[in-house]
Amino acid sequence: MKERVIYLLKFYVATVLLFVVAKGGFMLYNHGRHDFSFSDVIQVIGHGMSLDLSTSLYLLIIPFLLVIASLWLHLPRWSFRCYYVIAAILLSLAFVADTSLYEFWQFKLDASCLQYLETPTEAMASVSTGYILLRLLCILLIAALIYWIYDQLTAKSQKLTTNSQKIIGTIIALLMIPLMIIGIRGGLDESTTNIGQVYYSQNQFLNHAAVNPVFSFFASFEKTASNNVTYHFMDDEECERIMRELYNTQSIGCDTLLTTQTPHIILILLESCGGEFTEIGGRADITPNLSRLAREGIYFTNCYGNSWRTDRGTVCTWSGYPSFPTMSVMKIPSKSRSLPNIAKTLKEQRGYQTYYVYGGDINFTNMRSYLVSGGFETLKWKADYTKEEQESSKWGVRDDITFDTVYDLISQKENTNTQKPLLIGYSTLSSHQPWDVPIHHFDDEVHNSFYYLDQCIGNFIEKLRKSAVWDNTLVIMLPDHGFPYQVKDESDPLLNHIPMIWVGGAVKAPRRIEQVCNQTDLPATLLGQLGINHDDYTFSRDVLSKTYTQPFAIHTYDDGYTMMDSATFVNYDFIGERVVTEQGKKNPVLLQWGRAILQAASKDLNSR
Repeated sequence: MKERVIYLLKFYVATVLLFVVAKGGFMLYNHGRHDFSFSDVIQVIGHGMSLDLSTSLYLLIIPFLLVIASLWLHLPRWSFRCYYVIAAILLSLAFVADTSLYEFWQFKLDASCLQYLETPTEAMASVSTGYILLRLLCILLIAALIYWIYDQLTAKSQKLTTNSQKIIGTIIALLMIPLMIIGIRGGLDESTTNIGQVYYSQNQFLNHAAVNPVFSFFASFEKTASNNVTYHFMDDEECERIMRELYNTQSIGCDTLLTTQTPHIILILLESCGGEFTEIGGRADITPNLSRLAREGIYFTNCYGNSWRTDRGTVCTWSGYPSFPTMSVMKIPSKSRSLPNIAKTLKEQRGYQTYYVYGGDINFTNMRSYLVSGGFETLKWKADYTKEEQESSKWGVRDDITFDTVYDLISQKENTNTQKPLLIGYSTLSSHQPWDVPIHHFDDEVHNSFYYLDQCIGNFIEKLRKSAVWDNTLVIMLPDHGFPYQVKDESDPLLNHIPMIWVGGAVKAPRRIEQVCNQTDLPATLLGQLGINHDDYTFSRDVLSKTYTQPFAIHTYDDGYTMMDSATFVNYDFIGERVVTEQGKKNPVLLQWGRAILQAASKDLNSR
C-alpha cells in the first residue's frame, strides 16, 4: 500500500506543479499588454494555490479509484496510461486556449468558448492559419510532456497482496476519501472553493493569472447550464421603485433634430470602433472622417457601449435591451424573437422596407434568427457575394465592398416609384483581428484597420451626399462595442466610451448631445424623434426627452459591470465581490442602480 500512496502523492504534487508552471507561461505570454514584476509572479502563484490544490484533487480521483481497484485486481499499465492520455490532452488544451484567448477576451477560459465551435470558420477568422498551426503544435508537445511526466510516476509493478493487506489498504483508502472531499471543497466552512477566493489585487490581470483555467472552465458550466440567468439583489418592490426612477419610456418636450419623421434610415454598427480610436481618445488622425461628421451632424459625446461582443451589442442597439455578464440573448432564439426591434416597429408603424447587410456569416451566434424575427425582410450577407469577394478578408467580404452594397440599396430609391421609406441595418467587419485591410497608412495594424474603416465611411457619405436621396436620409453610426487595445481593460472608462453620430440631409442642424447615455437608448431616442410610441422598449430612454432626468450608463462584461454618470465611474467584479476601480466622486447609489437593472432585466427575460 505504501507504494500506492507514494504514487498518488507524486501524481498530486506533479499536477499542482503543472498548474504553477502554466501560470508563469500565461503571464509571460501576456506580458506585452500587462506590466508585472517577479514579486507579482510569486504572489499570483501563492494566491492561486488554493484553486490549484483543489483542481488537482479532482484530477486525482481516477488514479485514486484505479489504485483501489489494483488492490483486488491485477491492472495492466495501459489502464493508467489511458487516463494519462485524456488528462494530458485536456490540460494541454486548457493551458494553450486560456493563454491564447486571454489577449482577445481579457477573461479566463470558460464554457462560452464552446458556443463558437458551432461556426468554427467564423470563430477562427480573427487569426491566421499559422497562428492556429503553432498552437496545435504547442498542444501536442505539451500533452506529450504531461503524459511522459505522469507515466514516469506509475509504479513499475502492481503486486497483489494478501487478503488482510487488501482489506487494510481498502480501509486506508476509504479514510482518505473525506480528506479529499474536504480538500476539493476548500475546507469545512460554509463557503466552498470558488474563483473569487484567489482575487487579491486591484490589477485584474494579476487576479485572472491566479485563477486555475481548468477550474474556471468547469465552474462556468454552472452559469451556462440554463438559458436563463437570474439576479436577485433586493426586494422586488425596491427594484421596481429604482427602475421607475431610472427608466421613463415616454418622450416629452423633445427638441426636434430632424427635418422629417419618415426619413430613409441607415444604421451602421462600426465593428469595435471604441472611442480610443476617435477624437474621444485624442486620435482624430485615425478617424478624421468621423471627427468631421461629428461636427456636421448630431454628436452624442458621452455614449457608452453596453457590452463587449458583437452579438450582445447588436441586441442592445436594435432592441434597446440590456446585456448580461454571462450570457448572450441573441444566442437564445426563443427569447430574442420576443424582443422589440427598431426594424419591426418602423415596418409596422410606418411601412418601412427593411434590409440588413453583413459581409460575414449571418448564421454566426444566431444572428439570422434575431434579425428575421426582429423585422428585417431581406438579408444580404457573405453567401450573396462572389467567391473572390467572400475571400477578400478573413472574416468575409471587405468593408469597402459592403459599403457599396448599402449605397446601391439606398440609391435605388431614386429609380423606384414606391413611396415606402427604407431602413438599412449594416454591420461592418474589417476592423477586427487579424486586421487584414487593403491599405497601409499606419505601421500599427490596429490603427491602420480603423483608419481604413474611416476611409470607407468618408467615401460612402460623400457618394451619398451627391445622390438625390440625401436630403431625406438619416445615417446613424455607432460601434457595437469597444476594443481592449494595449493596456485598456474594463477598469478604464475609455474602453467602452463610443461615438454615436447622426448625419444626413434629414438632420436639421449640427448639435452636440452631452448627456451620459447608453447605446440601448438609441431606439427610444430615435423613435421619439420620429413621433412613434416606444413603450415596448422598457430599458431604453429618450435622451432628448424632459423625462431623462437621471443620465447614467451601464456596461456589463464577463462576471462584472461598470456604472458611470457625469462625475463617477465605478467597476464592480462579481467574482471578487468588490469594487475594482472607482474614479471621480464617490456615488454608492450607482452600484445599487446597476444591481436593480440586472435584477429587473433578468426577471423580464425569464418571463419571456
